[in-house]
Amino acid sequence: MLTMRYTHQQQTDLRLKHVNLEVHDNHTAHQTLGLSSRHLVVRRGRPFKVTMLLHGRVFNPQMETLIFTALLGGLSVEIPVMLSKDESISRWSAHIHPGERHSQSVTVHVCSPAKAPVGLYDLQVHIVCLDGQRSIAIGSFVLLCNPWLQYDAVYIPFEDQRNEYVKNDFGILYMGTPHNVISRPWSFGQYEQGILEICLNILQVSPQHSKDKQGDYLLRADPVYISRVVCAMVNCEDDRGVLKGNWSGNFKYGFNPTQWTGSADILKLWGRSNFSPVRYGQCWVFASVMCTVMRVLGIPSRVVTIFNSAHDTNGSLVIEEYYTNTGEKISMSKDSIWNFHVWVECWMSRPDLGPGFDGWQVLDPTPQEKSGGIFCCGPCPVKGIRKKRYDALYDAPFIYASVNADVVTVIVRDGLVLGRSVDTQRVGSHILTKNVGSDGPQSLTCAYKCNESTHATCERATVQSLEVSLKIEKVPTMGENICFFITVTNRANVPKVLKEHVNAQTKEYNGSPQGTFWEADKQLHIAPCAVLSVHHQIPYSEYENMLVGEGLLNVAVVIKDERTKERVLASEEFNITAPQISIEVIGGDNIQQKKEHSALVSFTNGFAMPLSSAVLTVEGSGLMEGKDQTKVYLLQPGQTIEKKVSFTPITTGTKLLQASLAYNNSPTAIRSFQKVSVFA
Repeated sequence: MLTMRYTHQQQTDLRLKHVNLEVHDNHTAHQTLGLSSRHLVVRRGRPFKVTMLLHGRVFNPQMETLIFTALLGGLSVEIPVMLSKDESISRWSAHIHPGERHSQSVTVHVCSPAKAPVGLYDLQVHIVCLDGQRSIAIGSFVLLCNPWLQYDAVYIPFEDQRNEYVKNDFGILYMGTPHNVISRPWSFGQYEQGILEICLNILQVSPQHSKDKQGDYLLRADPVYISRVVCAMVNCEDDRGVLKGNWSGNFKYGFNPTQWTGSADILKLWGRSNFSPVRYGQCWVFASVMCTVMRVLGIPSRVVTIFNSAHDTNGSLVIEEYYTNTGEKISMSKDSIWNFHVWVECWMSRPDLGPGFDGWQVLDPTPQEKSGGIFCCGPCPVKGIRKKRYDALYDAPFIYASVNADVVTVIVRDGLVLGRSVDTQRVGSHILTKNVGSDGPQSLTCAYKCNESTHATCERATVQSLEVSLKIEKVPTMGENICFFITVTNRANVPKVLKEHVNAQTKEYNGSPQGTFWEADKQLHIAPCAVLSVHHQIPYSEYENMLVGEGLLNVAVVIKDERTKERVLASEEFNITAPQISIEVIGGDNIQQKKEHSALVSFTNGFAMPLSSAVLTVEGSGLMEGKDQTKVYLLQPGQTIEKKVSFTPITTGTKLLQASLAYNNSPTAIRSFQKVSVFA
């Protein structure tokens, strides 16, 4: 609200006394409630209203003219106020509705074009009279993309999808392996105080803005341009970006990426540090932060997980994996397969590519390879990947390989190749995102690939007369033994004497194998045309102190024909299931805004060993300020840590109450969450 004061002689002229930006009404109409308490936030292509209380003589459109000016940096546009509505969507307009002009007040409806640049605008009004012109700065407003408007490049035609991909401030990330998909909650936090302003600062401190401010402002009309700028700015490899990546396992000078539970803490830390990179992030953190920024800017976005994602550095569409003759996986290639990789899809039209490429576009802010000289990937149309259009902008060959490369498994000893097999189904076997309106996963595999993967849960390799498979009986929970069996089929009409080598290793999700922690070998005898099944068990005590990162294991077997010296390898990668933390909201999961509630959070140590320096952390964006932490020096087997936490919901909607338990014996935390619905 702007208030003007004038001298006595000025009061006979038409003067502006008050300006009301009608913030609540505009925010409601523009679907921007809660995005900012500091600025009026509106969406392009939809009118917003400004009410002006006048002082002096009665406003007469025949004698006075009102002109608005919207300024974005050095750009400005004059908007004459008309008495009738301008139906054009290609230019700025302002008009007065019939019945909204009174003797001492007037309400003006200002509308931007559907292709107006996104950003923070200043707004001026000019009162032009017979005796001259008076110009007054009346405030500022933030203009965002408008997925509710069919003429906007980010228009998405379904309300449930707009609610999910723009307005929803929490999500589910999918991690682990296809055999044991782990659901992890994430708070996008776009309604937290200051987040919108921080997201606008990402555009302001970008290299593109520093090099050419006016050109950058003009290009912000295009979501393709905006998405590339944001994608590069989420990592800090080329600029003053938000996050520093770290896959070394040493997080001494920052945060372990597994500690993050939402985007707001990261963005606020970046803003408070004068735009210094936050340490550290990995793929799911980069993707989730970018998803937050894009949703804030009004571009529909979702986080997508690719299981068995290929990192093809040379564009060959072939990833080679190497094993020793005893089944130990070794690093001998720059290429790799990540058990899971997380990127972002954003919805927009692609007039630069022609018809057939609108819709979901892949953007990958994790710094892997350069695009146009910077660490940025996309936007690349998902439809283009499915159609094998390697020429589609941007970075189609790299993204196509991520979901479609072949895997060549090579057995080596002393530099000699002893065996080789090809798997055309493993890469991109499952591609998941959160379902619209529910917490379950939605498969996107068929959107990327011509056919859904139908291969069995175990990998098979065939060399002449032998077929070998390895299968886990049941994905173990932490504390349980690992049970699996190896099946050997002899398709020859002669008996065989075989040598079995079995190897188990821990590994990082991004493909890096660790040392062997368990192995076994034995001689096998198999009859002609027979099937032999060999059972194995790895005790919990063998792996309890060996797990790293996401708790992933690689188990492989090499079967050697003692007579022909032929070798066949089969392998399985899986993740250990973590135990659960119990979260019970007292009184039920439907809770009232601005009223105190409580929850009982508990964890019972089901391990055979004590957990030292255990810290139970409870938090919830929009539910409680900060974090509630309880520390226990030593949690004995069978002992329970329990905490009753109180919280007062700040905002309405679906929220997540999250709990995590970190302890010295493990590099990763145990996590659980409870969804609650907050009503006014």
